[in-house]
Amino acid sequence: MLRLLQSANSSTVIRERQIEDERMRDVEILLESLFMREEVTVRLIADCLYDVGSVNLVNRKVRSRPLNRFMKVIARRSKPIFRFFIIRWSKKNCPQLIANWLHSQVSFGPSEVVLPEVLAPGTESAHRLP
Repeated sequence: MLRLLQSANSSTVIRERQIEDERMRDVEILLESLFMREEVTVRLIADCLYDVGSVNLVNRKVRSRPLNRFMKVIARRSKPIFRFFIIRWSKKNCPQLIANWLHSQVSFGPSEVVLPEVLAPGTESAHRLP
C-alpha cells in the first residue's frame, strides 16, 4: 500500500514538474515576443543606460579634466555601435535571464521555506517584529 502511494506521489510530482517546465517555456516565449515587438523600447532603455554608464565610467577612470571631456565625446560617438550590439545581445539573452529570475521568484524549495519561531508562552525573542 505504501509503495502504491509513493508511486502515485512520484507520478504527480513528475506531472507537476512537466507542467511547470511547460509554463516557464511559455513565459520565455512571451518574453521573446515582447522583446521583438518592443525593440524601440529596448533601444531607448539601452540608450539611457549607455548615457549614464559611459559618463560614470569616464568620470571614474579619467581624472584629467581635458582628457575627461575628450573621452565623453568619444563615448557619445560610439553609442550607435554599442546600441547595435546591446540590442542583439538583449534579444538573445534577456528573455531567458528574465524567465529564470521570475521562476526563482515563484519557486519555493525546501531550503527556502521560512518557518516561524516557536516560543514558549511568556518568552521574548530578539527577532520578533512589533
